[in-house]
Parts: sequence; C-alpha cells; structure tokens
Amino acid sequence: MAVIKSLDELKRLRTEALEKRRAKATAGRGQVTVYMGTCGIAAGARDAVRAVLEVIEAEKLDGILVRQTGCVGLCAWEPLVEVALGEAPPVRYGRVSRERAIRIMHEHVAGGRPVAEYVVPPEAQGQP
Repeated sequence: MAVIKSLDELKRLRTEALEKRRAKATAGRGQVTVYMGTCGIAAGARDAVRAVLEVIEAEKLDGILVRQTGCVGLCAWEPLVEVALGEAPPVRYGRVSRERAIRIMHEHVAGGRPVAEYVVPPEAQGQP
C-alpha cells in the first residue's frame, strides 16, 4: 500500500475512488454483470471486472451499471460476463480474460455488436 504524503494527494485519491464508485453504480442504458463466485474468482474474474471498469472510465461510457454477483453454475465457462443493453436479450460471455473483456466492452457495450466467438452457447447454459 502506498504512503500518502500530502493532503492534495489524499484529495486526488478520494476523487479517483469516487469516480470509480460512480462508474460502478451508474444506472442507465446498459448493465455488465461479472460473476464473482469462488470458481469465477479463481479463474480470473477480478481481472475481467477491472478491465470492464477501466474501459468505462477511459472511454467515459455513461449509463453502464457494473454488477458483481455470485455463481451461476457454469464453472467450465468461468470467468463469465453478461452484457444487457436496452431491450435486447442479455448476452453471456465465457472464459473472459482481461483482453476479452476489453474487446467485449469496445465492440458490444460501446459499439452495440456482440462478440459471437466468446458467447456461451445456449446448450451449455441449459437452454434448448
């Protein structure tokens, strides 16, 4: 942990923390859910959620709610990230690395085009 050397540095850190919190709590046009059960965390979900938040901050994407939730029962596909934009059905992505999370954020969340090769197939999700 870094040592804070001045009041200005403390204020800067506080402002950065509040911005990150705002990015996590903003409701609006879409939602990104990162599944953070034990197996998800072990598979790298923390890296995925960090990448999601970094893209939101860097690209100044407004109206995106970022949620962290528990296990969904698809351990073989962890880390899992689900994107829900507007009225479109949610898209669940599997085996989401940091790089994949960045691509999903740019192409799907910012660009509106799901990244087909990362989508968990319906049969793997117990859907017909």
